[in-house]
Amino acid sequence: MNAFEVNFDGLVGPTHNYGGLSYGNVASQSNGQQGSNPREAARQGLAKMKALADLGFQQGVLAPQERPDVAGLRRLGFTGSDAEVIRQAAREAMPLLVASCSASSMWVANAATVSPSADTADGRVHFTAANLNCKYHRSIEHPTTSRVLQAMFDDPRHFAHHPALPAVMQFGDEGAANHTRLCRDHGGAGVEFFVYGRSAFDNRLPAPTKFPARQTLEASQAVARLHGLSADGVVFAQQNPAVIDQGVFHNDVIAVGNGEVLFHHQDAFLDSDAVLDELRAKLAARGGRLQAIGVPRAQVSVDDAVRSYLFNSQLLSRADGSMLLVVPEECRNHPRVWTYLQELTAQGGPIREVKAFDLKQSMQNGGGPACLRLRVALNATELAAVNPGVLLDDGLHATLLQWVERHYRDRLTDADLADPQLLDESRTALDELTRILKLGAVYPFQRQP
Repeated sequence: MNAFEVNFDGLVGPTHNYGGLSYGNVASQSNGQQGSNPREAARQGLAKMKALADLGFQQGVLAPQERPDVAGLRRLGFTGSDAEVIRQAAREAMPLLVASCSASSMWVANAATVSPSADTADGRVHFTAANLNCKYHRSIEHPTTSRVLQAMFDDPRHFAHHPALPAVMQFGDEGAANHTRLCRDHGGAGVEFFVYGRSAFDNRLPAPTKFPARQTLEASQAVARLHGLSADGVVFAQQNPAVIDQGVFHNDVIAVGNGEVLFHHQDAFLDSDAVLDELRAKLAARGGRLQAIGVPRAQVSVDDAVRSYLFNSQLLSRADGSMLLVVPEECRNHPRVWTYLQELTAQGGPIREVKAFDLKQSMQNGGGPACLRLRVALNATELAAVNPGVLLDDGLHATLLQWVERHYRDRLTDADLADPQLLDESRTALDELTRILKLGAVYPFQRQP
């Protein structure tokens, strides 16, 4: 059956700001407390979506979340009306208010792990929302994420939804940012590649010493069980702890895969030869041939990769069988990385073209092209069962641009986050967005005047 990879990009939310909240993410920490431009951030994301849709790639949209999270602030002891809660938090605990305003749900590579029907025991597409419990500002996302995904993929004949794993450190789960699927074609059985940073229970395995490893082996194994994946179609690999300590907080900052191609840095995995051998063997058993493109550290260092986000890219299959690599503009501005990419595309291998996009507003907070999208492989029947309101076309793109112009500010600072009017603006915008995307009651606003 004909099958597609659909990229559902996260819409940047109205409270996009630089809070410097993500320890271990170099860009996030480096740009903390700078002024942001939510309107420009949303435009940049929509421009990438539209450009890829115009090239013939299937493209969808994943909605942002209500922020500031006033209900979360109440759970932390702030009281009164919505406005009073925000003012009290601004006076007494500004870092908590900043965290409660984070628009980090825009990076939907962390929204969930998705397994296509060709891989699962019951022949349905499975979704497990990520608990993201390593960081407070992200741990509050998964209840709304689950509702949004349910509204998008709402036919139980084709789609199965699992709640987030227990929100404890032993089951830290960061979603598809640490998950890649390799396959001969999207409609056939593939190999699901789970990359973890540490083991919660096996202290024989090494771990980073400077920055936290956000994904555990045990979380990845649990997701594979929930999705009904067979052992011969799964590979678990440990990320190199040394690169985590250099700012590689997710696998999608050091590797990206698509089809039969794995594009990765030489130092990405703890035991690279063994990992590639297992991927090669299991993919061959499913009729595929692994094409591993290892980028030598002599040409691109880990620091180069972190600064340019070379691997936080989208690797997309074109109609002629070759692949397009979508990278941030920062790759073009990095001489060593751009030289490497020109050499790569000239070699006649599977990656034939590179397109760079201006995603500066997202990049300054530590999220590139790959962070902004959740990949979902669907056959034609499953694609027809997706909520049509979230599938991008010219009309929806134009409508969303107009929606952004009406509701988004062009500058946001900490002082703006302390303004209760921002919450009203966000709720008004999201009320309208649910109608545009046909999502129903996914935002349980609990207004307390």
